[in-house]
Formats: sequence, C-alpha cells, structure tokens
Amino acid sequence: MVASLGPMTQSDRLTACLIVIGNEVLSGRTRDANIQILGQRLSEQGIDLVEARVIPDVEGVIIETIKDCRQRHDVVFTSGGIGPTHDDITAVAVAKAFGVELRLDPRAEALLRKHYKPEDINAARLKMAHIPAGAGLIANPVSQAPGFSLENVHVMAGVPRIFEAMLDGLLPTLPGGMPRQSRTVAAYLPEGHLAGPLAALQNKFPGTEIGSYPFVRDGKLGAALVARSMDPVELDAVVNGLCEVIRSLGGEPLMDTDPRSNFDPRGNP
Repeated sequence: MVASLGPMTQSDRLTACLIVIGNEVLSGRTRDANIQILGQRLSEQGIDLVEARVIPDVEGVIIETIKDCRQRHDVVFTSGGIGPTHDDITAVAVAKAFGVELRLDPRAEALLRKHYKPEDINAARLKMAHIPAGAGLIANPVSQAPGFSLENVHVMAGVPRIFEAMLDGLLPTLPGGMPRQSRTVAAYLPEGHLAGPLAALQNKFPGTEIGSYPFVRDGKLGAALVARSMDPVELDAVVNGLCEVIRSLGGEPLMDTDPRSNFDPRGNP
C-alpha cells in the first residue's frame, strides 16, 4: 500500500492519463504492459501518470472517455485499437470525440506503401492510414503503421514493443518537468510493524512519496519501501530515516538505487 502523498513541490507539474483500449485486456486474455512502460518513461521526463483506464472496444465509451480525460489531464495517451481489423475503432472514435473528419492521410499511406509489397496492400492495411484531420503522425519504426497526435491526445499501438518504440519518438517532443528520483530499501519485516513509523516519516517529509510493497521470499514476509522525490537532499534524508526505522525494529536494510530494476531482496540479479 502507498502512504498518502504529500503536497507537490512544483505547482506546474504536468499530469497524464493512459487509456488502454481492448476487450482482450478486460477479458484477461491479454496482460497489459503499457501502464508500467508509460509510468516509468514519464517519471523520467518529469510528468506524473496519475490515472489509467481500461475500456472496451465500444465506440461510445471511447468517445466519452477521450472527452473526459483530455479535460482532466495535460497529456492523454491511448494504447490499442489502431490495427487493420473490424474491431480496431480507436481512430474513428477519436475523430468523433474531436468532431473532425477521419480520412486517408497521404503521409500515412506513403509509409505503408513503402513498407509493404504492392500485392500486399489492401483495404484492411490502408485502414491504418486513416487519420483524423489535423492530426500529426507518431512514427512507428517497428511496423510503420503510424499513431497520431491530436491536441493533447496521443494515440498509439497496443503491442508493447511498438508502443514503446512510438514513445521513443514522441516523448522528446513533449514538455516535461523535474524528474522524480526513486530509491528502494527492503527489509524482512511485516508491513504491520512498519506502518506506524512509516506514517510518522511521511508526515515529517511531506514532499516525498513513500510507498510500502509487501513480498514473501522463501516463506519470509518482507516489504520493499520506495521513496520518490524531486528533492535529492530530502530523498537522502528519507532513505536514512527508512534505514533507521528498519534497524529500530530489528531488521537489516537491503538497498537498491535503480528505479527500473525488479528488486530482489535476496540480492539475486
């Protein structure tokens, strides 16, 4: 569980939302990976991913979700529903959400015709070149079928490898803020023993987010304590405080400084 967040130390920090579109995700057939990918990448850019929604391939739902999220957040990303099949309806829904025409985009068509052999070009593949009027293209170096950006909404593929490749080109064009740094300290102590001291530490350092994530390793209970802050001096103080809390409870702090690692409290790679 995550301790309550302290107030932001940067008032103009951008917020973002991811809309995951796909019946296959809701049914459990496909496991979503794009929330984690986007959260990590935005954190590095100083943008807070504060909401993620998973919705079905239903045109009306997509339209209303786009309208709502683009008003609530500075940046909106979508994943899924821009392929060649009948249930890939994201582009149609986004065009309707903005009240613009969906049309064959000559830039996108040229990309697909260059990528595919002439005999492999058909109506289904050209469907991926239909883009809402006024949108900019998001490059897809994997399969060439582009995503697109319309105002603050960025529409991308659902396949994680393609989604991240699109992010590589898109993120440098977006504004950012001061990145949050992340540090992890783990211990073989149950969360129930840590809860009170963690709450006190959070109150002492309201500008740093402190999260507690339980685990079980070799039959032993433990918790990974994650501190995130834009202030490196305060972050160091919080990490020192976490270590003191752990030692005061008879535990031994296990350190990890890589925010993108899959931390293993046993010290294994």
